[in-house]
Amino acid sequence: MTNKKEKSLGFDYQGIETLQIKLEDWDSIAVILYVYGYNYLSSVYHLTRIEYGVDQPEEVCIKVFAPRNNPRIPSVFWVWKSSDFQERESYDMLGISYENHP
Repeated sequence: MTNKKEKSLGFDYQGIETLQIKLEDWDSIAVILYVYGYNYLSSVYHLTRIEYGVDQPEEVCIKVFAPRNNPRIPSVFWVWKSSDFQERESYDMLGISYENHP
């Protein structure tokens, strides 16, 4: 998954690619990833594509950079319901606000 909306930051030791996403593109990228089968949100930024009958799931790590003085990121709760707890935790621990979080 590479186009002008994201920048590859390389691969980790497990071969999982990390993509840097522009803040204003996060909503549309989240929907695209979900449509392409990345249906399991492992953490706020780590997505896994799980298919039945496949031994090795595809994974991608997403990083969205927000300004330090006002860290606000669009919520992805409406895409992945499992983000509810993780968005609340990162707000409580790091002060990151999630726009339109329920």
